[in-house]
Amino acid sequence: MRKQRRMIEEMRRGAVANLPVGASVAAYGSVLGMLAAQKGLTWVQLLVMNLSVFAGSAQFVMVEMWAPPLPVVEMTLAVLIINMRYLLIGASLNPLFKDEPLIHKAGIMHLVADENWAVTMAAHRSGDATTGFLLGGGICLCSVWSMGTLLGHRLGAVVTQPERFALDFAFVAVFTALAVSMWRGRTDILPWLTAAVLAIAAERCLPGKWYILVGGIGGALVPALQTPFESKKKAPVKKVSTSGGKSKMENNP
Repeated sequence: MRKQRRMIEEMRRGAVANLPVGASVAAYGSVLGMLAAQKGLTWVQLLVMNLSVFAGSAQFVMVEMWAPPLPVVEMTLAVLIINMRYLLIGASLNPLFKDEPLIHKAGIMHLVADENWAVTMAAHRSGDATTGFLLGGGICLCSVWSMGTLLGHRLGAVVTQPERFALDFAFVAVFTALAVSMWRGRTDILPWLTAAVLAIAAERCLPGKWYILVGGIGGALVPALQTPFESKKKAPVKKVSTSGGKSKMENNP
């Protein structure tokens, strides 16, 4: 009983922490709802997509490709490519899921979005993040996302150009805010710059959404390669005696 209460409290904290970005997620979702209505999707189809896919950028691609007969194979491949970034996200959450059973990991990972992942990682740095915190954020975002998309679906017949109301900028705004909150200083300059350069180059040279994966992997590799190099560079130095009574400096391996 005590464990259940603690889990509920952690979920509550996670949901509250994600409320500020939830407003932008709902606004962004309303744009998807409007586009879905214009493509002929029913609100039931949209709700099923929300609960089964729950990935904003992938759902936008699915809606854009929605035309009878449905290109199921092409749609599936596009979603897989876009969502491959979750391999990196899942790897970054490994310390949080340590020693947890597979069913626990699978259930929570389905509700991991870019936003609650970013909020959870920020909380993890201060030691306040748990799997319950992550789950609470996911439930919060899935709820507001679904409400936003369904509301947008109802408005789809009325608002034919959502960009006139700057609703299409909600996605950019929320991720700009998340990026600023995760900035740690000069150590982030090289990884972020590398990710940006690689993503821009891939977007110009490769079709589809490969630039997401290329930029993410490239940016992640920079600190991974920097760590052993810096460790070797900062290896402690000790004095050792020689047979002549003199001493010399020696690096520890």
